[in-house]
Amino acid sequence: MSKNVTPYKDTERGKKEQVTSMFDAISGEYDGLNRVISFGIDVKWRKRVVRILRERSPETILDIATGTGDLAINLVETGASRIVGLDISHGMLEVGKKKVRQKKLGDKVEMLVGDSEDLQFGDNSFDAVTVAFGVRNFENLQKGLSEIYRVLKPGGTLVILETSVPTKTPYKQGYAFYTKYVLPTIGKVFSKDRSAYRYLSESASVFPHGKAFNNILGEIGFIGMENRPQTFGAASIYIASK
Repeated sequence: MSKNVTPYKDTERGKKEQVTSMFDAISGEYDGLNRVISFGIDVKWRKRVVRILRERSPETILDIATGTGDLAINLVETGASRIVGLDISHGMLEVGKKKVRQKKLGDKVEMLVGDSEDLQFGDNSFDAVTVAFGVRNFENLQKGLSEIYRVLKPGGTLVILETSVPTKTPYKQGYAFYTKYVLPTIGKVFSKDRSAYRYLSESASVFPHGKAFNNILGEIGFIGMENRPQTFGAASIYIASK
């Protein structure tokens, strides 16, 4: 990454520790604010990730940076027999575990605390790995992607859903205005951690996307990279194989 954007200007703590603290703080309000901030479109984006994997019929899926478990829960629709949701934030996971219990999905979805850059799984453990709005939070992007490559089975599929920046007029200008003024304002009004939503917009603006991100995946060793822009380029779905 060209920059290491952190939610707080705290030189005593690394990005990983700061991001963990931030998501712990906003875990209770995260789902509701997500719907408001994205106008509910993030739900459609996750459904598209599920459709992509359903066509590949994976038996085991690892959902990294699972947060409150939205994608992990949706991935049940792929027919996978085992889905592991992994996150470094205890607060986010507690919300996710509650949702899994309410939906009675404990036999299929397991929620675990873990570090995406030091995965506790053996080599070639999963048929598919997913990450939704999480790779830009990696402290070391290459290390995190290398760990994903390691635990993915040969022939397995990686699907990443991540924010990106529209490149065409007028969407580029509209996105810039929204992320600079509207998103921080929403966070200021509704969130107890104002800096969290400033971070979310700042980190999205500097994160490599499109061809640049595909090139990084190729450097790690992934093949068959594909980028599918979503909603005029406000997000992208990246697909790759091992």
